[in-house]
Amino acid sequence: MRRRSPAAVVCAGAILLAGCAGAAGERMGADGRGRSPAHASSDVRGPDRGDRGGLPPVVDHVRTRDRVVFLTYDDGAERDPGFVGLVRERRLPVSMFLTDSVVGPGYGHFARLRAVGASIQNHTLDHPALRGLPYAGQRAEICGQQHKLRSRFGIRPRLFRPPYGAYDTTTLRAAADCGITAVVLWRASLGTGGDLTYTRGEPGLRPGDIISVPSGEPASLTLTERTKRLMREIEGRGLRVGRLENYL
Repeated sequence: MRRRSPAAVVCAGAILLAGCAGAAGERMGADGRGRSPAHASSDVRGPDRGDRGGLPPVVDHVRTRDRVVFLTYDDGAERDPGFVGLVRERRLPVSMFLTDSVVGPGYGHFARLRAVGASIQNHTLDHPALRGLPYAGQRAEICGQQHKLRSRFGIRPRLFRPPYGAYDTTTLRAAADCGITAVVLWRASLGTGGDLTYTRGEPGLRPGDIISVPSGEPASLTLTERTKRLMREIEGRGLRVGRLENYL
């Protein structure tokens, strides 16, 4: 396992365009308008993260000198058996952000992924757009999935991705109260045809990028095929996949 990076994380102050594993028409920003506003970014160094009023940082990119990017998968709608073999063979430290109502009876598939090196993280119980909901409702969604994942896997995830990337200060308060230490968005998203789109900055992968791989949309390629194509892009730029939890 890699040592924890001392690198800072870049705080993404708004939702990113490329959608949290939902259909493109559902994608929503932190402003609730479904667009990709400019990010109000600031550097939040690891030791100082607790100085932000106890709220977890919101990140779409990790500032690091390591030539790594981070692969994250949402919802749990796609259960491609070949993907387990790919993660095992390539030793890919992917992060799976799971929604209970989407996974349904499919937790066994994610137990197999976890056994070959994937991490399991929180993506709410029922995939609502959290922004604007009262604290009690947001806390129930986040803490409820914490309890589900603990009962299924014996773990308490530290990372949380809000559905559609939609969040507000209440989301951050609820997440903190549920034991979340970072809210994870993305700078790049993999389309159903295997092409990358970017939410800000110049196109092209760079070290520290968090990549979202959506699920549930009609796709011409399987999850395994899309990931293999993405790996060619990553490796072609002299990058490799890092374990996100080790950098946040």
